[in-house]
Amino acid sequence: MSRFRSPVAKVLIVASLALFVVLWGAMIWTAFEHDAVPLTTLDPQGPFSTMIDDLVAPVFIIGGMVFVGVLGAVMYFVLRYREKGDDDLELPKQTHGHTAAEVAWTIAPGIVLAVVAFLTVGVILDLSAEEEGALRVEVYGAQWWWGYNYDITGDRSFDSDGDISTANELVIPVGRPVELRITSMDVIHSFWIPALNGKADAVPGMHRDWKIQADAPGVYRGQCTEFCGLSHANMRMLVRAIPADEFDEWVARQQQPAADPPADNELAVAGQEQFVNLCASCHLVDGLNNEQIAQLHEDDEFPLVAGVAPDLTHFRSRGTFAGGIYNLTYPNPAGDDSPFGATCTLEDLENCGDPTDIGLAGNPDNPLYRPFIEDWLRNPPAMKPMAAEEGRGMPNLNLTQEQIDQLVAYLDTLR
Repeated sequence: MSRFRSPVAKVLIVASLALFVVLWGAMIWTAFEHDAVPLTTLDPQGPFSTMIDDLVAPVFIIGGMVFVGVLGAVMYFVLRYREKGDDDLELPKQTHGHTAAEVAWTIAPGIVLAVVAFLTVGVILDLSAEEEGALRVEVYGAQWWWGYNYDITGDRSFDSDGDISTANELVIPVGRPVELRITSMDVIHSFWIPALNGKADAVPGMHRDWKIQADAPGVYRGQCTEFCGLSHANMRMLVRAIPADEFDEWVARQQQPAADPPADNELAVAGQEQFVNLCASCHLVDGLNNEQIAQLHEDDEFPLVAGVAPDLTHFRSRGTFAGGIYNLTYPNPAGDDSPFGATCTLEDLENCGDPTDIGLAGNPDNPLYRPFIEDWLRNPPAMKPMAAEEGRGMPNLNLTQEQIDQLVAYLDTLR
């Protein structure tokens, strides 16, 4: 008697099939259930990410049909031609040499692949097309943060008078396409803002053209998706999309060199001196140490492998730092994704969000959150794994609390 004729065996088979169907369905449901999950490709917030999302549906349906068809056929043959005992063994009809059948199952997959290819190539061409009136931004990855150079003058370069540079946070105007020119300063990274577009690798010595656009104001998060060393998981990115008029105001402020701290702010004045002595060989503050940084590059003596460190000229105009993993300022309350616009004051902090919640991005217009920046200045490698002794990341400068207070006061003026 075949083991498949046992009632217990039949129950186990049915239960196994039912469990498989339930788990498969749960997996599909989980993939499309993206509430409270910021990094999902299934919630597009711009035209380019929508193109990809529109491609996912038909390809998924086609793939699902193929999966169900193949699995169904396998299960049918397993059950139909299972062993039933030596006396009633039934061999399936042999089709070897059946020309029509062989041609059919050769052409059918070709047609499926052709349809998928046609849909995919169309989207690739649309994503590669140049956009009229686009803002051009050079994006570069470095261990372990992102930098952005804006072609504000429109001369297709990124270092003309009037162009601006920033780090970790990319600010863009709502409704305007942004063409990105992506590269790397050290190893291979990968740029990914899932709500605005797919992934694009950042490769040393090469440039990858990509583009994003946001349909509405808000904060859009991203993550480096190419393993790039110790702090790969801590190399995040953040896009703030704001109305066009606010973007123009932001650009005008970013174009200004850093102002010296007020003379009556003795703590900040002392902090500027500390910065020049301790930090100016890596970090640029426009109007303060341009010549020093330029000379280091000319002498090929820049201390970091990437040849660049985050530009701190308008450091206080950002809500996060250290690769976007720590809040520099208090965030808005949960559910309020307004990219700018103060929602609280030092006297009214209960109306702010929790700055220790990594799901909330700091708002530059909100008060400074001191604990993170103080801990960073006290011991950066303890806050983020780095290899400073190899020129990858910020070393521990063994600062005193007095020096930390002075530097924080100065950094708070870099608005």
